[in-house]
Amino acid sequence: TPKMLTRKIKLWDINAHITCRLCNGYLIDATTVTECLHTFCRSCLVKYLEENNTCPTCRIVIHQSHPLQYIGHDRTMQDIVYKLVPGLQEAEMKKQREFYHKLGMEVPGDIKGETCSTKQHLDSHRNGETKTDESSNKETSEEKQEEDNDYHRSDEQVSICLECNSSKLRGLKRKWIRCSAQATVLHLKKFIAKKLNLSSFNELDILCNEEILGKDHTLKFVVVTRWRFKKAPLLLHYRPKMDLL
Repeated sequence: TPKMLTRKIKLWDINAHITCRLCNGYLIDATTVTECLHTFCRSCLVKYLEENNTCPTCRIVIHQSHPLQYIGHDRTMQDIVYKLVPGLQEAEMKKQREFYHKLGMEVPGDIKGETCSTKQHLDSHRNGETKTDESSNKETSEEKQEEDNDYHRSDEQVSICLECNSSKLRGLKRKWIRCSAQATVLHLKKFIAKKLNLSSFNELDILCNEEILGKDHTLKFVVVTRWRFKKAPLLLHYRPKMDLL
């Protein structure tokens, strides 16, 4: 029976699988080394790889000169951590809001949207409004459809200037774009390849401050760690792919 198949497990028993070996805290923005599949907080791993080229856990060489090219965001692992640890996601969102307020910057759209949604939910209860399951399901369906048609416009946005720094490729007619901060470098590669009619987006490298960016890096990550919150737009260069030694 379903009851017999259910077994309670203490969070303590699985902590070793959902914590970062570098900070010993629960994984935040979980990032996995593609070579050995060990996972860490993205900020912890990036800081570590600025001085090292091996995995912090097994010491395998990730890459001799460009280890940041061989790590990727692990969305599944992060979702698991948030589901298993009560209050962790809410606490992280609160920290992000405080961080942006401290810098005097606008709170990203996704965090602000979550705040508004929570506020509306609380307000409806305070006003004594109750809804039937049918009505609630209908609204949920409509909200989901609206969210699907939003195309990430409610996300935090990033202004980008895409410049070509190679004579082998032509420049874009429209090099100024604005898109979601959750978009990745891979999305930009596909965009450029389509505009230039290239046979494959794998033929491109995208750089920030003359440093090649990993395909799984989000634009938000690039702004924070490579552009370091300098004035917009985020200046990126593209060129034909060069083999790494």
